[in-house]
Amino acid sequence: MIRIFSNINVDWMGKRKIFIFVSVAVLLAGLISAVSRQVVEGGTDAFNLGVDFRGGTVVTVKFKEKPSADEIRSALQAVGIGDAVIQDSIDKRDEVLIKVPALGRREECPDFDEAGRCFVKKALDSFGKEAEPALSLDQDAEARYKIVGTEVVGPVAGAQLRDQAIAATLLGLLGILLYIAYNYDWTYAAGAVIAVFHDVLVTLAFFSVFQWEINLTVVAAFLTLVGYSVNDSIVIFDRIRENMTLRRGESIYKLTNDSINQTMSRTIITNAMVFLSVLALVLFGGDVLRSFSLALLVGAVTGTYSTIAIASPIAIWWQSIVGVAEMKQPTKQPEKLASASRTPVARRTVAR
Repeated sequence: MIRIFSNINVDWMGKRKIFIFVSVAVLLAGLISAVSRQVVEGGTDAFNLGVDFRGGTVVTVKFKEKPSADEIRSALQAVGIGDAVIQDSIDKRDEVLIKVPALGRREECPDFDEAGRCFVKKALDSFGKEAEPALSLDQDAEARYKIVGTEVVGPVAGAQLRDQAIAATLLGLLGILLYIAYNYDWTYAAGAVIAVFHDVLVTLAFFSVFQWEINLTVVAAFLTLVGYSVNDSIVIFDRIRENMTLRRGESIYKLTNDSINQTMSRTIITNAMVFLSVLALVLFGGDVLRSFSLALLVGAVTGTYSTIAIASPIAIWWQSIVGVAEMKQPTKQPEKLASASRTPVARRTVAR
């Protein structure tokens, strides 16, 4: 394995209080942002939810010469719609799906209870005339496009998507908890799940503070982070278990520090590659992938941090609560032998 750093000897466990303070500060900033936006009169919502969760109008448009997504987005912004979602049709290359937020009844469109379709038509008229209702797009020689479908998505459907997104994330955390508890120990499982939960909350804090849009792609990013964040934690836990077998006379405090230091080069190399890839998405991915790439960028940095600063310290602290390992410096008091479970090493061999 390539090693960027050799002979690292950092007391990560000794700095756990500093790490916890940083995490609490970021989470409090997100909480204050979310609460203040809801409480202050005239303020915005705690999170900038996209069309997928708030509800809105989905308009299917067929073009003779399809403009680019950026051109359509610029036309929509010109009529006052700044957070539209534009998707190419999967099976029809000349069709585009345009999702706009719920606009309600507007004076500019008195014939529509939901003005979304009306505003989309005004934006598309900048490309040319719409085909007559009785004619197809091919039959109308002067037409440049035709709206072939309109669907209004209510807030109830958006709430269902939100609940399903939360359930999917919690099920992912539960699966991780059971897997690590089975292969290692439930104290390590608790540390890993709390670290992943910490990563999701920190990422949500950034989305609240900076009001980045939360849509279904962000949910996909969160599910990706759930699996990605726990990966490094498992690598460190595996090294801890290996060191427990090879160095039975040393304290769990020292073994955890050594395990983190021994895997540091691997952590830096793998996470740096992920960071650079996601950074490229942020810079060059465009508006469509903006929220997704920002969620991955914040989550990748937070996941690397929590692997070192959250998962292992919590696992060891939890073991100290149940009386297996004291979370103390080895020079301050007599040490107990390291154990990967609540049973002393003398009574049970640690499984590889």
